[in-house]
Amino acid sequence: MMFDYKITKKSKISDARIGIFTTPHGEIETPVFMPVGTVGAVKTMAPKELEEVGAQIILANTYHLYLRPGENLVEKAGGLHNFIRWNKPILTDSGGFQVFSLGEEKINETPRGQTKIKPAEIKDKGVTFYSHLDGSKHFISPEDSIRIQESLGADIIMAFDECPPAGVNYKKVEEAVKRTNLWLKRCIRAKKRKDQALIPICQGGTFRNLREESAKLINSLDLPANAIGGVSVGESKEKIYEVTKWCTQYLDKNKPRYLMGIGYPEDIIEVIRLGIDMFDCVLPTRLARHANVWKFKNFKSNNFYEQINLKDAKYKTDLEPIDKNCNCYTCKTGFSKAYLRHLISENEPLGIHLLTIHNLSFVFSLVSKIKDLIKNNTF
Repeated sequence: MMFDYKITKKSKISDARIGIFTTPHGEIETPVFMPVGTVGAVKTMAPKELEEVGAQIILANTYHLYLRPGENLVEKAGGLHNFIRWNKPILTDSGGFQVFSLGEEKINETPRGQTKIKPAEIKDKGVTFYSHLDGSKHFISPEDSIRIQESLGADIIMAFDECPPAGVNYKKVEEAVKRTNLWLKRCIRAKKRKDQALIPICQGGTFRNLREESAKLINSLDLPANAIGGVSVGESKEKIYEVTKWCTQYLDKNKPRYLMGIGYPEDIIEVIRLGIDMFDCVLPTRLARHANVWKFKNFKSNNFYEQINLKDAKYKTDLEPIDKNCNCYTCKTGFSKAYLRHLISENEPLGIHLLTIHNLSFVFSLVSKIKDLIKNNTF
């Protein structure tokens, strides 16, 4: 089979598990963190470096690649794998989330240049939105999203869905679920390529019955994996965990379960415990660009890590690496916090690069530690 998932180990004390997800560009051992390469690159990281820190799969963003450089150029280059020189699995999102969050039209209404925001227009046929680059008007339907993702050529492609923000009332969320279900069926009909796995997204906000309704349809379609969306758009951590638990109960337990937008270390631990297999987030790379790094403290305690900001004056003369026990290139080479702070202060790109290496390595190390605990039935 081109796509297959086998669970190789189940925890005896939680819903955590280890598995192998087979794709055309190789096997992925789950649980897996997927770094986000929005425009076809994980910020500051070359493909070889991503492999070295432990990346098995990366994400790319359909919305951004559609606007620039355009899916036709990527297809002409031989698809994303060839275009960005990454030979392992790639996942592209549908573009839906960005269309809703970035696709507003900004209109100058007064001589003083006050701006009025005109949101993206959502209808059953698709979404009309405005490019965040130049304000140009665009329309994307579920069929368009699939066509674009097929041109990009990732191993895993996402169904076009509507993701309502946190705090929206029941009626609005119910409408979004119905539209997401409608769009999912259209995505399936539009899909032509056999070498790509189409992944549906369970929506329903914080309403349990809507989550169950969404999951029932998804299970009936028997696609290679299932995703959970709309759980990291402003809710509290407690609510994120509660909704995740509902969804893992409702979705097929024999398929990989992908929770979208999860990246804080404490969240990674909790969602893996709840049975999540795949997750992604821009957080490790975004924090690095703002001089924030993670480091382990006592892994066996609740307070197992800390986040430090190297812009803090106390690191100006600190000649120790970020973490003496870390095996990443940044720490192993011995770059001191003082030197890294100096690079950041001078706006030297190398500083961001070295911090990104460390933060990504931290996350991959965290997942590796969790896998060891699952194998020993202590997680």
